[in-house]
Amino acid sequence: MRVPRGKALKERTYKRMVKQFGVYEKVLPVETTPSRIVPLHIERPSYIIGKETLQVPTEPEIKDANQISGMRRSCKLAASILKELHKFIQPGISTDEIDKFAHNLCIEAGAYPSPLQYLGFPKSVCTSVNNVIVHGIPDLRLLKNGDIVNVDVTVFFKGFHGDCSKTFLVGDVDDKGLELVSVTEECLDIGTKTCGPGVPFAEIGSAIFKHAKRYGLTVIPSVLGHGIGEYFHGPPEVYHTLTDSDGKMQAGMTFTIEPALTHGSEYSVMLEDDWTLVTEDGARCAQAEHTVLVTENGCDILTRF
Repeated sequence: MRVPRGKALKERTYKRMVKQFGVYEKVLPVETTPSRIVPLHIERPSYIIGKETLQVPTEPEIKDANQISGMRRSCKLAASILKELHKFIQPGISTDEIDKFAHNLCIEAGAYPSPLQYLGFPKSVCTSVNNVIVHGIPDLRLLKNGDIVNVDVTVFFKGFHGDCSKTFLVGDVDDKGLELVSVTEECLDIGTKTCGPGVPFAEIGSAIFKHAKRYGLTVIPSVLGHGIGEYFHGPPEVYHTLTDSDGKMQAGMTFTIEPALTHGSEYSVMLEDDWTLVTEDGARCAQAEHTVLVTENGCDILTRF
C-alpha cells in the first residue's frame, strides 16, 4: 500500500475535511483593541459598579407585571440592535467593527452593553466565527467571503438584561454552512415551541436534539441557556440536548434558549484567553438565541425581530 506523504497527504486531509465539514477558514484570535467607553450617565449593572446589591435567585424567578414590562423593553432593544447588524455585516469588515457598531447603538439608546467587563470580558458583544462556538472576543481579523459569524447581543436597559444572538452569513456561504445555520435556527424555533406552563425544561433539549440528529448534526452540550432578568445569568439552566434534569416551567419565568450546533464532535476547547470556546476538531459551529417568557398559554419570544 502506498503511503501518502507531504503535499499529497495534505490534499487528502483537506478533501476529507471539506467533504465532512464544508469549505471555510478555521480561525484563531488575533490582535484586538481596547475596551470601549460607556458614558457615566448610563446606568451600570451591579457587577460593574462593584456592589452586589442584587442577589441572584436560587430558584427560577416568577416575575411580576412590572418586571415583565422591564424585560420586554430590554429584549426589544437587544433584538433591534441584532436586526441592524444584519445590514452591517459583510466581507471585509472586522469583528471589532461589529463590536463598535453594536456598542454605539447600545449607548445611543441609553443602555449598557452587558458583556462589557462582565467577569473581565473586554468587549461589548461576543463574535464567534466559523469554528468558534461561543464567547469569541471581537478582534481585527477581517471577515471573509464564506464565513459564518454569530453575534451575541445583551443589553442592560432600565434595570433589566435582554439577550439574543444570531449566526450571520458573510457573502457566499457553501451548502454545508447554509444547512448548519438553517437547522440551528429551526432548532431554536422548535425549542421555543415546547415552552409552556407545566412543561419540563428537559423537553426543550429533547426536541432540539432530535431535530439536529435528523440532519446528522451535533448539539454542543456545554452551551446552556439561563435565567435572566435584573441579573445577567441565573436559574434555570436550560439544556439543549438530552438530560435527566428535573424542573418544570411556570408562567412568569424568563430564560434564554441558545442551541449551538456543529458538523463535528461535541467536544470543545477553551483558549488561553479563558473566554473563546472552539470546536476540538475544527468544525464550524452555529448558534441562535432568544429570551422567552413563559405565559399562561405557552410562551412569548421577547427578542423576536
